[in-house]
Amino acid sequence: MTRRTRVLLAALTLSTALFVTSCSSDGGGDDGDGDASGSPTTAISPTAPGSSPAAPPASSAAPSSPGPSTSSPTTSSPTTTTPQAYWHPTPGTAWQWQLSGTVDQSVDVPVYDIDGFENDASVVASLHAKGRKVICYINAGSWENFRPDAGAFPQAVQGSGDGWKGEKWLDIRQLGVLRPLLTQRFQMCKAKGFDAIEPDLLEAYANKSGFPLTAADQLAYNKMVADIAHQLGLGVALKNDVAQVADLVNDFDFSIDEQCAEFQECDQLTPFIKAGKAVLHVEYNVPNSQYCAQSKQLQLSSMEKHLELDAWREPC
Repeated sequence: MTRRTRVLLAALTLSTALFVTSCSSDGGGDDGDGDASGSPTTAISPTAPGSSPAAPPASSAAPSSPGPSTSSPTTSSPTTTTPQAYWHPTPGTAWQWQLSGTVDQSVDVPVYDIDGFENDASVVASLHAKGRKVICYINAGSWENFRPDAGAFPQAVQGSGDGWKGEKWLDIRQLGVLRPLLTQRFQMCKAKGFDAIEPDLLEAYANKSGFPLTAADQLAYNKMVADIAHQLGLGVALKNDVAQVADLVNDFDFSIDEQCAEFQECDQLTPFIKAGKAVLHVEYNVPNSQYCAQSKQLQLSSMEKHLELDAWREPC
């Protein structure tokens, strides 16, 4: 399957004592966040000279919407390097995350996150026509035997199983081997018209990967992942890896987090919010009545989802 849940911290969790405040519901599966076609904001992040992101469409967001807005990307002069603009959702932006089944395009939110391999350019174009921005899900941390490029990954970089059938952790120390492979995957996302990347499994060092990985190894790899996306003009999310948020918030354009309420760590994601970058958050095992109050206070973009990440959603 193409969906992911947290596997690294379960053994360390002292309890799953949850928040007792309840979430105020606006009813139904949609967020009531105004016009979903509101166009998202661009993040200002450094890039190498010569790279040029795709310019996001200019449209205005509804005044009541927490959704994003756009600004034109800056350009580099021949003699200086200027910070480049990458699209990112802003704090509180409503979103849909669907990695299984045919994408339900009727969900009225400004941002969709869908599988990059399993959806072709026509799906992305259709969502764009509805005013949505689209994030490309790519597994960046483990080898998958069911992907069309599986044969390109040498046996030497394949480690222990990551808990999902047909998948093995990657030796993230092998930057020279993995960079061109990830670049090809991210280029596929760009060619299909995606606006940003969700690189999954960016915390191998905290799992039983089969390799003696360190936190420093993970930081180097994650920074490389962000750089590849930015070289292609794409925004990029830090997926989970809460322990390294402070070190990576300036390299990534937003965060995608699973189960921060269950693991009582949502407040550790606030550096993204303070930087004007969204935290797109889901829970699987905790009803949103037990975390939505805190999520709203922290300006997280939170919802409850089924583990298989089908179309169903229950937003805060």
